[in-house]
Amino acid sequence: MSFDIVCFDCDSTLSEIEGIDVLAERVGCGAEMAALTNAAMNGEVSLESVYAQRLALIKPDHQAINWLADLYIEKMVQGVEEVFQKLHKQGKQVHIISGGLKEAILPLAEKLNVAASNVHAVEVLFASNGDYLDYNQQSPLARNGGKAEICLQLNKAGLKLAIVGDGNTDMEAKKAGAFCVGFGGVVTRKIVQDQADVFVADPDLQAVLPYLL
Repeated sequence: MSFDIVCFDCDSTLSEIEGIDVLAERVGCGAEMAALTNAAMNGEVSLESVYAQRLALIKPDHQAINWLADLYIEKMVQGVEEVFQKLHKQGKQVHIISGGLKEAILPLAEKLNVAASNVHAVEVLFASNGDYLDYNQQSPLARNGGKAEICLQLNKAGLKLAIVGDGNTDMEAKKAGAFCVGFGGVVTRKIVQDQADVFVADPDLQAVLPYLL
């Protein structure tokens, strides 16, 4: 099957890290944060119930976001650049849809030749001195079902759309008619194995290509 639109999660899919967790480790509340993130990605609690709580704990300023942006690139999953090159070459619409922080993901997207307008993530609001103020609380990606909402917006023409990701929030895109490729190359979640249309456990992201092209 070949898809016209291919969407990717970022954390634990394009990069080996969970951005919110490494930001938490940086300020000394890593264990608490990882437990919250895992509960949300495993579908045990709603994303919206932990989103504000996580950011209130971390308060990531401009400097922290820049640090995370560099780390996303440094910890890129094996095969990511090759996957994006092949998809671009075949004229696919490629998007990144993430519940992560948009400003930290944009440099990775740029490296992969994904336009900023094709990056859908949660914007951080900063004070004039660079301190953390808030996040865009209206973003659908800070709540469950948000990825399905974005997929519907992207695919008004009813094209064939696939999404690749490691978490429960990615599988929710099925509600928008997405073909869901579960990626377990970084972390394997039973809920994703059970719900994905196809599940790939290979640590090299290129293993998803046969299902997309």
